[in-house]
Amino acid sequence: MANSRPTVVIGFLGLNLDATGSRRWDRWRPSVDLCRQEDLIVDRFELIATRASAKLAESVRTDIAAVSPETEVRLHFVEFEDAWDFGEVFEKTDAFVRSLELEPEREDYLVHITTGTHVVQICLFLLVETRRIPARLLQTSPPRRAGAERGTVQVIDLDLSKYDRLAQRFRREQEERLSSLKGGIATRNAEFNRLIERIERVAVASRAPLLLLGPTGAGKSQLARRIFELKRSGARLEGPFVEVNCAVLRGEGAMSTLFGHKRGAFTGAVSDRQGLLRTANGGLLFLDEVGELGLDEQAMLLRALEERRFLPVGSDREVESDFQLIAGTNRDLRTAVARGRFREDLLARIDLWSFSLPGLSERPEDIEPNLEWELERFEERHGFRASFNREARERFLGFATSREALWKGNFRDFGAALVRMATLAPAGRIDVATVEEELERLRRAWAAPALETSKVLERHLDSEAIARLDRFDRVQLEDVLAVCERSRSLSDAGRTLFACSRTLKASSNDADRLRKYLARFRLDWKRVHASGGEVSS
Repeated sequence: MANSRPTVVIGFLGLNLDATGSRRWDRWRPSVDLCRQEDLIVDRFELIATRASAKLAESVRTDIAAVSPETEVRLHFVEFEDAWDFGEVFEKTDAFVRSLELEPEREDYLVHITTGTHVVQICLFLLVETRRIPARLLQTSPPRRAGAERGTVQVIDLDLSKYDRLAQRFRREQEERLSSLKGGIATRNAEFNRLIERIERVAVASRAPLLLLGPTGAGKSQLARRIFELKRSGARLEGPFVEVNCAVLRGEGAMSTLFGHKRGAFTGAVSDRQGLLRTANGGLLFLDEVGELGLDEQAMLLRALEERRFLPVGSDREVESDFQLIAGTNRDLRTAVARGRFREDLLARIDLWSFSLPGLSERPEDIEPNLEWELERFEERHGFRASFNREARERFLGFATSREALWKGNFRDFGAALVRMATLAPAGRIDVATVEEELERLRRAWAAPALETSKVLERHLDSEAIARLDRFDRVQLEDVLAVCERSRSLSDAGRTLFACSRTLKASSNDADRLRKYLARFRLDWKRVHASGGEVSS
């Protein structure tokens, strides 16, 4: 280990291993031993100790001088109130190293990590790994065979290619996890990619409930299944993936489907039923459209999440199930809580990790990679390949990424459009005519039903008055009338409708503002409210 530049070792005194005594030369003492290695010349040893161990430190310095006269030993005393306090040890060790005013351009540095407490060794490693100490690590070991004169030393360079390969492997594994969460699609939207990275970190590290928010067709169900596959591949889950669409659960059947029942619990219960929560034991339960659950089912679900126990319908004996929950919804659950339709305590329980999935129209950069993915999936399912000619591809992508493309059903609309074009493509080649036919179909499907008269408007205006309304006024008036119908008084309706704007004024009369608004359409509060229920006195 010959070097033209001076070699400097930084290390702590070993209170036990470096101990002195009459038979000290019969023992392996790491601080002394590293200075008598044939292939390691230590020019200077910056030896750190405490005042309480000053006598031992002086003895070690004397012994080093005996075996390696060329080594200069400089003693430094650093005091710790608690040598096992990580924060204190790291801070004081860092401050000491900075006080040395190291010169890496002129000297080579080695940090000895064999001596000192585990806390000290970890702090030294971190200081080297973060390059706060411009050094390599030095590890000493006792003789490998009895009677050997010296132990061994190993220099560990954290910049070696071996370390780089490890770092690259970890990065590659994370990239594979991210790719699996995205279904193998090379998405380009930066915000969506950051979202997937956060989901990956949480999915790997936590078994707490996840809440996936987003419009219908944004991919909540597919993402939930990919999270399950990711966790199962890492041996974090052993049970099955169980998916439930809460929007189709109604009445007694909802309780039975989720929590199971005992035979005879109700008419038609001819045998015991396990229930989907028990089926998901050890695995992952995905409750899609969780906002559609009834309040009774919400209460049972909350207990099952908190205690891992619940009562099947008609049973007096609790059952257990330990599952991870992912909930999905396209509703604003906080608004549902305010209206008494969703339990606040359940929302608090499932909202620890919430992620909002953007709609397809918010990710125009991802239209093209998803197009390729959908065509590959079509080939897998139908056994033949369909592709666009150049003009057809440019026409479809131009439309799909424009403002004209609403993608109301998000990826469901997108996938269905590609399936139709691939199916109708002459000889598997999607041409411009096929694209134009599909675009016209999408426009018709997305046409706003604005000319369809709402029931609310019909209750208060005749057909001629409705026909004279601008589309802007239709939407606004419909909402105003709906609020009036369910409000207890004119003032209550005014406070609801002008809740934001009234805070910007020193004084306001919400009832008068609402009365004047209704008068624009020749409407009267009492008649409007009477159509929605009893008139408030």
